[in-house]
Amino acid sequence: MKSSAHSHSSDAGLAVDSSNADSSVETGIVAGDVHEERDEIKEVQKLAKKETSYIRLWRLVVILSLLVTGAVVSTLTFVFLKAEEQDDYVDAYYLFANTVGDITQFRVENMFEEVNGISNMLTAHANDSGQSFPLVTPLPQFEVHGDHARVQSGIETFSYLPFITSETRTAWELFSVQNQDWISLSRVRHSNELRLCYTFKEKIILILRFFLVKNVALGRDDTLSETDFVVANITPVIFEFSETGPGYATPGKSLYIPISLTSPPPFNPYILNFDLASIPDVPPVIDAMTALKDSVLSAITDVSAIAGSTYSVQDHQTYHDLFVTSVGNETVGERPHSFMYTPVYRELGNDSSPIVGLILSTLAFDRYMADLLPDKVSGIFAVLVNSCGDSHTCELTGSRAIYLGSGELYEQAYANLEVTVPFSAYKRPAAASSIEGHCLFQLRLYPGSSFVEGYRTNQPTIFATAIAVTFFLMAMTFLIYDRFVNRRNAKVVNAAARSNAIVSSLFPSNVRDRIYEEAEEKNKAAKNSGILAPQSRLKDFLNNGGFDAEVLEDEDDIAVFKTKPIAELFPETTIMFADIAGFTAWSSSREPAQVFMLLETLYHAFDDIAKKRRVFKVETVGDCYVAVSGLPDPRKDHAVVMARFAKDCMHRMHFLTKRLEVSLGPDTAELSLRIGLHSGPVTAGVLRGERSRFQLFGDTMNTASRLESTGLRDRIQISQDTANILIRAGKAEWFKPRDDVVVAKGKGEIKTYWLSVGEKGNGTSATESTHNSEDGGFNSLAQTLGGSDIDGAGSGHQIYRLASEKATRLIDWNVDILARLLKQKMASRKMSVFRSGAVHSSVHEANIVGTVLDEVKEVINLPAFDIRSVKHQQDPDAVELAPAVMYQLREYVSNVAAMYKDNSFHNFEHASHVTMSVVKLLSRIVAPADVVVQNEGQKKAIFASKLHDHTYGITSDPLTQFACVFSALIHDIDHSGVSNTQLIKEGSKIATFYKNKSVAEQNSVDLAWDLLMDSTFEDLRNLIYSTQDEKDRFRQLVVNSVMATDIMDKDLKQLRNARWEKAFSLDHVEENSRENTNRKATIVIEHLIQASDVAHTMQHWHIYRKWNERLFVEMYNAFENGRADKNPADFWYKGELGFFDFYIIPLAKKLKDCGVFGVSSDEYLNYAMRNRQEWEERGQQVVREMMAAIGINRE
Repeated sequence: MKSSAHSHSSDAGLAVDSSNADSSVETGIVAGDVHEERDEIKEVQKLAKKETSYIRLWRLVVILSLLVTGAVVSTLTFVFLKAEEQDDYVDAYYLFANTVGDITQFRVENMFEEVNGISNMLTAHANDSGQSFPLVTPLPQFEVHGDHARVQSGIETFSYLPFITSETRTAWELFSVQNQDWISLSRVRHSNELRLCYTFKEKIILILRFFLVKNVALGRDDTLSETDFVVANITPVIFEFSETGPGYATPGKSLYIPISLTSPPPFNPYILNFDLASIPDVPPVIDAMTALKDSVLSAITDVSAIAGSTYSVQDHQTYHDLFVTSVGNETVGERPHSFMYTPVYRELGNDSSPIVGLILSTLAFDRYMADLLPDKVSGIFAVLVNSCGDSHTCELTGSRAIYLGSGELYEQAYANLEVTVPFSAYKRPAAASSIEGHCLFQLRLYPGSSFVEGYRTNQPTIFATAIAVTFFLMAMTFLIYDRFVNRRNAKVVNAAARSNAIVSSLFPSNVRDRIYEEAEEKNKAAKNSGILAPQSRLKDFLNNGGFDAEVLEDEDDIAVFKTKPIAELFPETTIMFADIAGFTAWSSSREPAQVFMLLETLYHAFDDIAKKRRVFKVETVGDCYVAVSGLPDPRKDHAVVMARFAKDCMHRMHFLTKRLEVSLGPDTAELSLRIGLHSGPVTAGVLRGERSRFQLFGDTMNTASRLESTGLRDRIQISQDTANILIRAGKAEWFKPRDDVVVAKGKGEIKTYWLSVGEKGNGTSATESTHNSEDGGFNSLAQTLGGSDIDGAGSGHQIYRLASEKATRLIDWNVDILARLLKQKMASRKMSVFRSGAVHSSVHEANIVGTVLDEVKEVINLPAFDIRSVKHQQDPDAVELAPAVMYQLREYVSNVAAMYKDNSFHNFEHASHVTMSVVKLLSRIVAPADVVVQNEGQKKAIFASKLHDHTYGITSDPLTQFACVFSALIHDIDHSGVSNTQLIKEGSKIATFYKNKSVAEQNSVDLAWDLLMDSTFEDLRNLIYSTQDEKDRFRQLVVNSVMATDIMDKDLKQLRNARWEKAFSLDHVEENSRENTNRKATIVIEHLIQASDVAHTMQHWHIYRKWNERLFVEMYNAFENGRADKNPADFWYKGELGFFDFYIIPLAKKLKDCGVFGVSSDEYLNYAMRNRQEWEERGQQVVREMMAAIGINRE
């Protein structure tokens, strides 16, 4: 018992021990798990903490970088903009200063010339009358000459003073008293001139003249009259002034210089016979004049003492008030005046002959300070200084000046910007500087703070502040974003640590790493493998725009992709092929940019419609647009949707081509769509590789393409399968069967239907072309209209409406082209005005003697290259033409269109076609290929210079380009539809008038020119030309260009060929010859208009066919009406071959040889040779077709 008991107790105790042992093992396992999880969290947190420290460091770097960058950028922006402002006002100041200098120099030179002219007239009068100085009777009409000289030079008064010796004094005093009647005659002429001064308001110089000579000042008592001179005799003896007053001149002097004649006539005659030599300061000046043998100036002089004798004080005040406003209390006599002494010689034109007198001119410097700046420019100081120590300051404010007083009163802060303008026009400047006794004047210009402030803005502060605030906000945004990212990362790190701990507790570390690697590979493979359904993968490709496929290559160089192809069959789809009918022919006469503008506009519009209709755009190939409905998302109404989409595209096409015709030129509105629709299954997929894209495959695609190619313009052709689907959808009324059976390549005969396009409605276009597409036949206007649902009584009205709309669009296009050229002319003129300071407001019409043909010149002088215009050229697109100019331009073009007769060929549409060719060739003018410019700063100017030289100046002159286009527009005005030879044979009036030479061409020039000269178009004329030189050049360009279109005149042809040989033959090359350059420009312009006049022969075959038929019809009508000797059908085929061989192809080669028109010359030559070859092969059949068409129309 005891033993059992013991045994039992032992078991029990084992059991308990065992139990305790198990418990402690289990506890140890749990504790180990918790410990490992905590260690894993710590490891992740440690790693995260380490990465976070890097993040914090870079965060600080980013914040500091943003703040520092913001401070630096804002500071640099402020400094840069401030420097830009300074550069702006400095450049503007120098520009205005140079303008002031040019005007001042012109005035001074003119002043010297006018005074010398008076001196020469006095000498000529003495020599012609056989009189000897000093006893020479007063010059007849002296006041007339003096008045003219004062007007031109701005001088206040002229006086003639002879040199009198002691021996001739008595004789002179008697002579002067006996010949004083010139005073009354001058006063009468003076009063008559005042009464005629009523039309000079347009010329400020004549207004100033009015106040200069007028004896009744503004504000004077109205009871006074214009003849209120002091009535008295001259002083009978030579006298001088002393402290006690006037008295007899000192006897026995070697030289007396009495005042003899004055202009204007003296207010008080007592001043005559005053001895100028009695003034102490005068003899040194006269000595300087005698030594220099030229005009000299005295020091600044107070002229108050003579104000009451030569003119009234009040008139003098009024005269000065016109120019200068004073800030002081000085009288006008105290303002800067000087006397100019000009020698009078005994013999005309002989400076070596004795000086027998002088011309004394009173200069009011006020006059030369006025009208130096535009009205809105102010704040430039003009300091008048001379070598005698005088200085006076004025502030230039627009057309007036403010007299500030004596001394150099400018702002010293801008002394470094001084610009010096000489106030002299000496024949020998060096000698003038070395001779003493006279004063050398100059004008010193300085900007003022008011001028500078006009160019200062608060933009530097605004931009700098905006940049600083932007960077600060960026830094704050980054901090806020970083805080949210940290919060998110903390949560992600904790979750990742727990997940990593759990995985680590379940798998060893090496197994865990393999799991991670396999999961990553699996994720990558899932994206590109066949796990997704093919349709889902295809939709994913279409939505995401593609993918990058990894390609392997086996040992046979066969490309193997890691994943399966993305492709799927869609059983129910409708495919549309839409081709632009007439596009190839249209594009042959357009620039590449215009072709892309059309395609981009149309395709963008089609894409918008496709998005709204949920149609998928497949691709575009050239002018063909391919779309499909029913994929990637299948839909039951795919045929209905595609039919509506096709209609929408057709309507939108007509609307846009109408709009685009203004910018893309004639015939754009005649473009249309040819559409084919077919329904059926299609395979859709992605061909992976370089530039992989989504594509469709299958018989449905081929059939849709055949339906498009066998269709007609403005029509939507659908297949039987598409028609069946529309019938099931209840849309049977949408289509009607096609009358004829279509034979499609590879399909045989198939039954097709025309889908009703419906009303073209808002902004759509009816069919207007005389041609089908490139793939179709050659149709007449009547045939085309016959196929466009125009029927019955309304067809006549419809044709008239179409013609009216087309004429309006042609007018709009021509107006737009001419307006753009006028903007270039206006931009060029603004630069010219900015430099020269004036543009004539109008040019009076001059009588044209002889016929137009007489005006043809061998060489037209084009303007020389002006680098300043290039550097400061204004963007023409920023120029706005005045509404009056635009109205007159439209009226002029409309009148020109109305002056064209309703011929088949020589009509307004032909003129527009020629204009389009001229514009194209002018736009394709290129620079030489070897132009290399190293200096980027001068790149624009150097390139423009090279282009100018290479193109003989044609590209540099907007007027020349405008004249070329203008000539194209008017070259066939009033053409009667018959040749010049026929007009001469008929003895027509215009043939007689133009002497049986270039009859139609001369008539066109005269009619167009007479219309332009009408008073209705004054604003338009003033914009085209502003000077007589520009007008003459414009007319010469028009005359030469239009006369060049007379290709049948043998004399003109020989002259042109001779000029071409002289200009471009190696035997006649003249290096650096301006005349030869202008000769080349002239002949190139003439060949430009010649090529454009027959441009249809050097364009696409369909363009050639269109205009060739029109010319044939015109000549046939002339034959039918008895106005031609031969039926054109008898000679048309061979005549065209000869025309190509002896005129068209040689002309195209000349365009290429001159090297001006770039690839366009190659294009014209290639088309000419192709058309010649095709005409040789098909021409006879074409003639038969044209005769058949004429016969049908006659019936």
